[in-house]
Amino acid sequence: MSDINIRKEGKIGRITLTRPKALNALSYDMCLQIERALDDWRDDDTVAMILIDAEGERAFCAGGDIQEMYDTGTAGDFGYGRNFWRDEYRMNAKLFEFPKPVASLMQGFTMGGGVGVGCHGSHRVVCESSQVAMPETGIGLVPDVGGSLILSRAPGRVGEYLGSTGGRIGAADAIYAGFADYFVPQEDWAALTAKLIETGDWTAIDRAAKPAPAGELEALRDQIDAHFAGETLRDILNSLQNDEGDFAAKALKSLNRVSPLSAACTIEMIHRLRGNDDIRRALEIEFRFTFRAMETGDFLEGIRAQIIDKDRNPNWKHGGPDAVTAMEVAKMLMPLGADSLTFEEEKA
Repeated sequence: MSDINIRKEGKIGRITLTRPKALNALSYDMCLQIERALDDWRDDDTVAMILIDAEGERAFCAGGDIQEMYDTGTAGDFGYGRNFWRDEYRMNAKLFEFPKPVASLMQGFTMGGGVGVGCHGSHRVVCESSQVAMPETGIGLVPDVGGSLILSRAPGRVGEYLGSTGGRIGAADAIYAGFADYFVPQEDWAALTAKLIETGDWTAIDRAAKPAPAGELEALRDQIDAHFAGETLRDILNSLQNDEGDFAAKALKSLNRVSPLSAACTIEMIHRLRGNDDIRRALEIEFRFTFRAMETGDFLEGIRAQIIDKDRNPNWKHGGPDAVTAMEVAKMLMPLGADSLTFEEEKA
């Protein structure tokens, strides 16, 4: 059984993730297959648009399949993970830059690598069950797959808040934060899909959209902007620690769980990208971090604690979020020189 089903149906190119038991986690091979489909359909006049969806109720795509990254990284081989990220990011850029409409139907969990597949198109649809997140700081990474660009364009300081704490958001908040465009009740998806296949008319999505149930972010906006406007993670911590309210307490609890180095670098990345609309710039900065994440960051320890041993007790390199220095952030985000992300496919 394949992990992905790529085919032409009627007037659309359709990509369906077919690993529901694994929450449709994105494997290296799935990334490469998506890229090949994008290349094939880019100039194919019989494909009016692309539709990306997934089997199962629990997840559109709950992230990347990182078991092999952990296995190779703990053995001292950092090349596999770096190549995975390099190729995945190239695919993310092609999705973002695709010249035809790209629609995605995102039920359940859409996290990490799933954001890179589902949230760069032109018509991003969520429903009642949708839960979107960039939870990378909890495993010693930073929001990547172009997620840093979405976060940098979120209203006010919502990007810094979501990116550093890794919080999950529902449908309305996903639209508010810029991860989605439309709310369509899931019971209407089958009819909408049939219409797209028959006609290739992406405006059918506009007609199917309904108002989303109320979210939470907009009501929290004043507090988010007040506390997460600091220049550094330490500034944000100082602000939160001087507030005895519930929001500040919850945000502090989240920041004390994640990798301090990852959270500090996330804040810096979002600041660098604000006002930018270049996916390649975002991915290139993300790759600076992920390239170094196994060797000098917290990634392997984060995976061990959250996914391998599941003890939820990572031993981060820093004792707390206030212990990361500006120099350490700068070193993680320094240009990579000859190893920089180029978006060119490696020749065998």
